[in-house]
Amino acid sequence: MIYHGAFSIIRRPMVWALATSVFLAFFTYCQISQVEAQESKTKNAGFVEVFEVSGLLDEVLADAVSNALEEVQRNGARALILQVNSKQAVISDEKLNQIAKQILDSPVPIEVWIGPSGSSAHGKIAQLISTANSIGVSIGSSVGNTGEQVLDPGIFGDVWGANHEVLKSNTFDWEQAIEKGIVQCRKVEVDELGNSLTEQQQIARCANPTLGDFLVSRDSFLSEVVSTEQGPRLSPLTQTKIRGLSLLDQLMHTIASPPVAYLLLISGLVLLLFEFFSIGIGIAGAIGAVVLALGSYGLAALPIRLWSLLLILASMVAFAIDVQTVVPRLWTLIGQISFIFGTVFLYPQENVEMSWIPMVVGIVGIFILMSRGMPIMIRGRFATTKISSLSENNT
Repeated sequence: MIYHGAFSIIRRPMVWALATSVFLAFFTYCQISQVEAQESKTKNAGFVEVFEVSGLLDEVLADAVSNALEEVQRNGARALILQVNSKQAVISDEKLNQIAKQILDSPVPIEVWIGPSGSSAHGKIAQLISTANSIGVSIGSSVGNTGEQVLDPGIFGDVWGANHEVLKSNTFDWEQAIEKGIVQCRKVEVDELGNSLTEQQQIARCANPTLGDFLVSRDSFLSEVVSTEQGPRLSPLTQTKIRGLSLLDQLMHTIASPPVAYLLLISGLVLLLFEFFSIGIGIAGAIGAVVLALGSYGLAALPIRLWSLLLILASMVAFAIDVQTVVPRLWTLIGQISFIFGTVFLYPQENVEMSWIPMVVGIVGIFILMSRGMPIMIRGRFATTKISSLSENNT
């Protein structure tokens, strides 16, 4: 009896320990299975790539877009999303047709989101994105002003179909784009709580304020509904990979923007003019040459009026005539007038837009520099020479 009682006392904790071990093993197995299932689900969901098309579509950006369209067919992506905020393309019509054909023929869905809020897709860019599989738009954004069609009608038909003629010289805001069917969207009449939605609310739900909102509404992007304290929400399964320009390409793309190219041009010319009237060859001349070369590259990538560029160059010659006399006179006035006209008409407004801010900075800056800065610099140079000569005579 004593032995049996002792065995019972020992057996009870053994049973509890065994039961606990079995429970922990089962719980661990369930957790591991759940994690593996989640990983498997995520893996099967794949990924989509996002490429930002921002600023003018120049050669650098066009080549990067073309490469992204080729790469997405080899890397297993479920779709390529083009995030667009651009008012014009400055590439050749042949290049634009080539990229449009790549989009049209791509076995991988090519989808466009005009965003973030306040973005636009105008001009030839608006023609290009019309070939995408689907289009989304953020609140406050617009599309249109396509101009005359440059895409081959035999391949692409009329861009924007029924809206072709209207969008040649007009834009649709985000609400109009949804109402006209430009934006593909699943309208819902009730919300998650079963409340009826007005027509305006249905339209607003079709807009995609963020890239995430656009992604989860795509067929190529897989999500699941999860419960949270705030209620049910969509949780993405498909991963998102962001593509972009390399540092060098980004630099060249920035240089080819209208305000940057203009400011680099006049900065380089002013530095070289300063170096011309300074003693010896110094750092200003070297920097001026580099800056002028960068500005020239930017202008070469943009449509410009040649006569306006010649006016800017001629204004520097006019300024130089008065600079050497130390007193601003008639040639300074002629140079300033030439510079103003060259600046205002440098870019054709139908192709490239430049805000008034860089123009005012350039015009006012040149006026102050040529009427005050340069004469003071020249006086200082001759004064230094005179003082040096007197010192030598005294010795």
